[in-house]
Amino acid sequence: MSIPKVLEAPRCVWPAAATLGEGTLWSRREEALYWVDILEKRLHRFHPASDARATWDFDEEISAVAERASEPGLIVTLRRGFALFDPSRNAPPQYLHQPEPELTSNRFNDGKCDAQGRFWGGTMDFDCQAPTGSLYSFDARGVCTRHDEGFAVTNGPTWSADGRTMYFNDTVKGRIHAYDFDTAAGTLSNKREWHRFERDDGYPDGMTTDAAGRLWIAHWGGACVSCHDPATAAELLRIKLPTSHITNCAFGGPDLRTLYITSATSGLTAEQRAAEPLAGGLFAVRLDAEGLPAPLFAG
Repeated sequence: MSIPKVLEAPRCVWPAAATLGEGTLWSRREEALYWVDILEKRLHRFHPASDARATWDFDEEISAVAERASEPGLIVTLRRGFALFDPSRNAPPQYLHQPEPELTSNRFNDGKCDAQGRFWGGTMDFDCQAPTGSLYSFDARGVCTRHDEGFAVTNGPTWSADGRTMYFNDTVKGRIHAYDFDTAAGTLSNKREWHRFERDDGYPDGMTTDAAGRLWIAHWGGACVSCHDPATAAELLRIKLPTSHITNCAFGGPDLRTLYITSATSGLTAEQRAAEPLAGGLFAVRLDAEGLPAPLFAG
């Protein structure tokens, strides 16, 4: 597996001071990056060609975003579940399904679509302690399936280049799991530990896969994004960032060679905030690695 190269140093393209930046999604339709501030209940859009920025406020936490294939607009995860939202209309989001109404201390966190158009999202304990989180998929028929459970904080998923392996993060335990993925049925099997972060590396947060199949993983508390060989999990490259809590990443730009990276101010001490003035910013770094187009939700 070849080692990718950084072509231009990371730069902060939106010093948003987000409390909990997350949910990166490059829209090829709009040539823009969507991302969220979960705890401030905001959806952001950044158009790099014009530097235009837009923000939508919600009544509850919004954590992950994907574009729809059949209609304009987005499928998103809100605190309680899956919903539709069209940024072009002045209308509130429309809930589709809430899979765990009895777990009032849970919320949804990271998520994205698979190549077949199913939206995958994980829930977590709001206090990041109780192992009450689960991994769900939601398909175009409106069927929601629980695939795994027992997580305090969930992040990911992402898939191998051939789509036959899914990776998912048990963040609090510092573990990245791999599953065999049945692309037709959308089912998981053969769960195993693929990689474990050392404590000094922080915790595995959001991640993405490039066109060569390499995994790019954000380090909460580790001030970096690392790139890994999909077979061996060996680290191939580390991109240092000027703030501690790195939360998510996605390839974007017309050539899908810009890695957009979110960060957070949440959990930083006053001293850290003073030392990290770009905390909570949106960063961009040019690479010689090419990303993959974000799959669309089939509904």
